Amino acid sequence: MAGLAWIDTPLVRLVLIPGLTEPVPKAGSGEVLPHSRKGLLATFNSGFKNVDGHGGFISNGHTYVSPKPGLGTIAVYRSGKVAIGSWEREIQPSSHITYLRQNLPLIVDHGRPNPATNNSYLWGATVGNAVRVWRSGIGIDAHGGLIYAAGDGVTARGLADLLARAGAIRGMELDINSYWVNLFTYGAPGGGAPSKLLSTMTRSKYRYLSPDERDFFALFSNATKTHTGAQYKKKT
Repeated sequence: MAGLAWIDTPLVRLVLIPGLTEPVPKAGSGEVLPHSRKGLLATFNSGFKNVDGHGGFISNGHTYVSPKPGLGTIAVYRSGKVAIGSWEREIQPSSHITYLRQNLPLIVDHGRPNPATNNSYLWGATVGNAVRVWRSGIGIDAHGGLIYAAGDGVTARGLADLLARAGAIRGMELDINSYWVNLFTYGAPGGGAPSKLLSTMTRSKYRYLSPDERDFFALFSNATKTHTGAQYKKKT
């Protein structure tokens, strides 16, 4: 079983929150602070540790790690627009980028899986050196909607296939292994009534509501809209 979340980007605000140790020590709180939880819709895991991924990281306009050419990149602009692509190809350096996260090359490009995903060992170290593990990724469709995908027992190619079948024209791998893959939604104001995208996700559903060492993404409702901005489904 794999989980998918489709996110209507004009209706939400995407924020990248630094962790206690990632991308650098004491970069951030590692949680959505209580006074900032108004309109909180969902949170989900980011990418690899900086020591493993070596990708760029920008939060609230501050560059913690400079972006690297050719790496898969998710960028959020001041206007609220979200883009996914390769750095210096689809996504160019800009002072208008407020949040940015990189993690390895794209696994989906032009709507097709990257052939390199046939070798899962190129896409991160796994627990026990296993090929099929928990993996997560984020893609963008032709209309600018975001697609989050996650599942257990998934190869790198399987993750790429999942994003492509869900309509992603470009996509990148996020974190892997069971301890790090999470997406939570909130059914009540202020981060209340949290639930997991997949019940088998191992971490507490309060993970991003208390200090955490890793960075993560948070989705807030757009104050000018009334729609929740997110739809969720499970797919075998």
